[in-house]
Amino acid sequence: MTAQEGVHESELTAEAEVETELPCFEADDYMAMDADAFEQAVAALCARDGCLDVEVVGGAGDLGADVTATTPDGRHLVIQCKRYGPVNKVGSQDVQRFGGTCFAVHDASVAAVVTTGEFTQPATEYAEQCGIQCFDHEALVAWTEGTGPAPWEAAPAPVPGGPA
Repeated sequence: MTAQEGVHESELTAEAEVETELPCFEADDYMAMDADAFEQAVAALCARDGCLDVEVVGGAGDLGADVTATTPDGRHLVIQCKRYGPVNKVGSQDVQRFGGTCFAVHDASVAAVVTTGEFTQPATEYAEQCGIQCFDHEALVAWTEGTGPAPWEAAPAPVPGGPA
């Protein structure tokens, strides 16, 4: 093997690794995913948009954190993923459960619930009071397609000299 072939082979390997880490998918793919695949897809969006230390931590005992990361501006991001169909909505109880752990247990600077469905009005009202970002199907599609903000971009940035 020549040196040039070796370089080309390592470039292909690097490209394959990136593709493995950042799978290509479209907004329509979300409804066909199971919960684990949806968490992986949300993590891939975070990585695509510049987050570091992206981890899928969902599963039994996750205490509401399905994806954690460090945002491009250095904040600690915690996301709860809800892969719901068109009939089920994320309710206030779901958001309250996440709200009870995202800041106190997971030390989130930015907390978000991302769903393939919609939120009930009480859920969005509670989230607003607590500083939790709600990303419904429409916001998720916009984020995926690059036409809308990521959850950390929608969250207010910390005020210099104020609480983090």
